[in-house]
Amino acid sequence: MKVDETKEMYLEAIYLLALENENVRAVDVAKAMGYTKPSISVAIKKLKGEGYLETDDHGFICLTEKGLDVSKPLYQRHMIIAEILMAMGVNKGTAYEDSCKIEHDLSDESFSAICRYFGKYPEKG
Repeated sequence: MKVDETKEMYLEAIYLLALENENVRAVDVAKAMGYTKPSISVAIKKLKGEGYLETDDHGFICLTEKGLDVSKPLYQRHMIIAEILMAMGVNKGTAYEDSCKIEHDLSDESFSAICRYFGKYPEKG
């Protein structure tokens, strides 16, 4: 399932926040992404309408299975690319910044080839 880069960025940010804290709020996403709360609210409403996330009565955000199907592999891709770049001598900050750019544009075929070449295997499911 191909999702546009903007949605990927939101979903990955929510996934990362959920790894750190069980309760993710729109204000947390706004702070993490450097966007205004109104912008985040619009995006969350859209992502919710498309079935990528749910919100509860307290405003906490939870990724649905559909949202996890996008965000978890994207996060793994980000981490593997950063790890490979650091192994090649790129400093940590640059590696993570560049991996964020690369992860959205790299084809599945190329990513799989890179993983095989470097002996990296993303988790399934």
